[in-house]
Amino acid sequence: MSWQAHYITLFPEMFPGSLGESLAGRAHQSGIWQCTPHNLRDHGEGKHKNVDDTPAGGGAGMVLRADIAAAAIEQVKAQNPDLPLIMPSPRGEVFTQDMASNLAQGPGAIFFCNRFEGIDERVIEAFDCREVSLGDYILSGGEPAALVMSDAIIRLLPGVMGSDMSGEEESFADDLLEYPHYTKPASWQGRDIPEVLLSGDHGKIAAWRREKAAEITQKRRPDLWAKRRRDKN
Repeated sequence: MSWQAHYITLFPEMFPGSLGESLAGRAHQSGIWQCTPHNLRDHGEGKHKNVDDTPAGGGAGMVLRADIAAAAIEQVKAQNPDLPLIMPSPRGEVFTQDMASNLAQGPGAIFFCNRFEGIDERVIEAFDCREVSLGDYILSGGEPAALVMSDAIIRLLPGVMGSDMSGEEESFADDLLEYPHYTKPASWQGRDIPEVLLSGDHGKIAAWRREKAAEITQKRRPDLWAKRRRDKN
C-alpha cells in the first residue's frame, strides 16, 4: 500500500512541488507514495471564504479559526483515522532523522500547514497535534517545512533509494555526521584523494571513514557527539 501524504493548506498548488521531481517524483509516479492536498479555504466562511480572525487579547497579525481548521482536519481524519497529525511549528520538537525513519515505517501523515500567526490553540489540544520544528527560525508558512519533512521521509520508503546501503551510512546514522566523499580525478588543483581510499583494503577504508565521521561530528556538532557518548554509556 502507498504511503499517504495529506496536506491541509491555503496553497494546495504548492504540492507536490519539489516532491514531484527526482527520487520523490519517481516514487510518486510509481505509486510508492501518494500526495493529496486539501484546500483549507474550502471550509472558510462568507463570500471570501475567510479562515482567520484577529487574536483574542489583541496583538499583531491574524489567527486561523478553530472551527474552520477543525472542519478541515475532521474531513481528512474521517477517511484516514490512523494517520498522525503533524503541524510544522517553530515551537515544536525538532525534526530528526529518527523521526523521519519512524514516520516512513507507518502508513503516512497529515500535515496541517500553518499561516499567519498560527492556529487557535484549542485545535492543537483537541486533535493532539504533534508540533514539529525544522529549527530555530521562522518561515512564511508551514508548506515549505512540510515539503522538507516529506522529502526526508519519502526517501526512506522501500524502493525509493537505489541502494539499501545509501541510508545506512548517511549523516545522523548512529549519531554521526557523514564522512567525506571523493571521486575522479584522483588529483585536482593540488589536492589528492586520500591514499587509503585507493588501497582496495575495505577494512582500512571503513576504519578511515568512521574516524573521519567522528572527527567531523566532534568539530561541527558537539551536541550530537555528546548525545552519542551518553547513549553508548
